[in-house]
Amino acid sequence: MRIHISIDQQRLDLLAEQDKLVKSYLISSAKNGVGQQRGSFCTPLGKHIIRAKIGDQQPINTVFVKRRPTGEIYTPELASRYPGRDWILTRILWLSGCEIGFNRLGRVDTMRRYIYIHGSPDSAEMGKPGSIGCIRMHNHDLLDLFDRVPVGTPVEITR
Repeated sequence: MRIHISIDQQRLDLLAEQDKLVKSYLISSAKNGVGQQRGSFCTPLGKHIIRAKIGDQQPINTVFVKRRPTGEIYTPELASRYPGRDWILTRILWLSGCEIGFNRLGRVDTMRRYIYIHGSPDSAEMGKPGSIGCIRMHNHDLLDLFDRVPVGTPVEITR
């Protein structure tokens, strides 16, 4: 298995051997566009792997802060109490860059930038940029993907 993320199409494709399409999902990448630099709030391009899977067995809509469940479950009421919060929900697939000097090490390190594929509120619009760097997915799509891919799965992010 491998994952291909198209920024232009705002789509994540799960591919099997010989690039056979298993499933496609709508995503939302960074509203600031693409870029590698720490602090840019952009989605990094290039070859990555899933370094860690976080949140297995947590309830849907579990709220994560710094990759830890907070004990909260996302609701519209909770969102209204914290209007500026960047919601990371349900599961996290933590990405690590594979290309030294491009998306790994130094000021371009995807993992140290805390770039994830993660769940988001059902009200979050998919199919257009809107995140602060991560790849957002609807929770039901993320749960499906999370169960299909192991740690070490290759992920390529392209325009």
